[in-house]
Amino acid sequence: MAKSHLHPADLHALARLATDATLGVTDIVEAMHYAILHPGLRAAESTARLNGISGFVYRSVRGVTRLTAGGIDAAFKPLRPLLRERSSSPEREAVLAALNGVLGDHMAASGNALAIPMRLRHAGLPLILDKPALQAALPAANGRLLIMAHGLCMNDLQWRRQGHDHGAALARDLGYTPVYLHYNTGLHISENGRAFAGLLERLVAHWPQPVEELVIVCHSMGGLVTRSACHTAAAERHAWLGRLKKLVFLGTPHHGAPLERIGSWADTVLQATRYTAPFARLGKLRSAGITDLRHASLLDEDWQGQDRFAAKAPAPRAVPLPATVSSYAIAATLGRASGDIGDRMLGDGLVPLDSALGIDAHGARSPSLPSTRQWVAYRTGHMDLLNRPEVYTQLRSWLAD
Repeated sequence: MAKSHLHPADLHALARLATDATLGVTDIVEAMHYAILHPGLRAAESTARLNGISGFVYRSVRGVTRLTAGGIDAAFKPLRPLLRERSSSPEREAVLAALNGVLGDHMAASGNALAIPMRLRHAGLPLILDKPALQAALPAANGRLLIMAHGLCMNDLQWRRQGHDHGAALARDLGYTPVYLHYNTGLHISENGRAFAGLLERLVAHWPQPVEELVIVCHSMGGLVTRSACHTAAAERHAWLGRLKKLVFLGTPHHGAPLERIGSWADTVLQATRYTAPFARLGKLRSAGITDLRHASLLDEDWQGQDRFAAKAPAPRAVPLPATVSSYAIAATLGRASGDIGDRMLGDGLVPLDSALGIDAHGARSPSLPSTRQWVAYRTGHMDLLNRPEVYTQLRSWLAD
């Protein structure tokens, strides 16, 4: 079956996103118009609506946009049975993953068909979590189960980079059976963690062979989702947590990512004046998954009842690593091994070294990884953690121990 970069059904989902974008831009323009007409406006009042002819024009734009969207929905409805799902290309999967990372929470809430449902996959195909289906999909499955959890704006196919896939290599060298998590990275980390915990419980219960060893290798946000899943599993007494032997984190921001904090700072600056306040809404388009990365928020309590865009948010709760699991962290830095403190703070371009190694200067939220289970890849970027030979060598040595 031929793989396609764009499915017919995608056109409908993209049209819905375009409708949402048009409505959002209309709100921004009207708010800017209001601010110009009312010099005494405070920044907090930037959501006010216009009256009179101007207000009628903006209401008309919204009305026509919604009417058009309704017409598109009606036109596509009878065509749905004809729009059969086709095999997707890696390029399409990459675009959908990036789109979900940035807008995934909005897409899921609005029922957009492009929102990625959480699934476990193998070779890019979703696994049905019952024993006969798993036996058919994975005839060579054994009791050594390896789960690969990807990072923000990514998908399971992107574990293969420049011809290398850590999961496939570990299957070849150490005999693991790899299964890949595929999820909407725009959702809250705690939501994904809870769903991941449930999937692992079903997977282990229906695995074709008795699970002797469960290992999870996580990249970036995938490590935070996994930590949240372990917290859920402990609270709900899931059986899979007892089978989990090792966790390996690759570039996971255990204490948050500075780039999201920069986004929060930009929001604050834009909201400072009445003329720029409407544009702060653009920054607030970023997903819940991205704002959770600011300080590595892993629990529902970290965001429920809170303004996730607030400049000063309460510190997230501490979530310790599972005491019965051997945990390891590989961090990367663009600097040299002989570099100075600047190289150490630089990190891999996205995640600082201390955050990736779980080192908290105050000790309050440290995952407590011993130095023998920390390793640094020098002159390495965040994405290079997926394919550098020296990274795989260290990963394999820990899992072979």
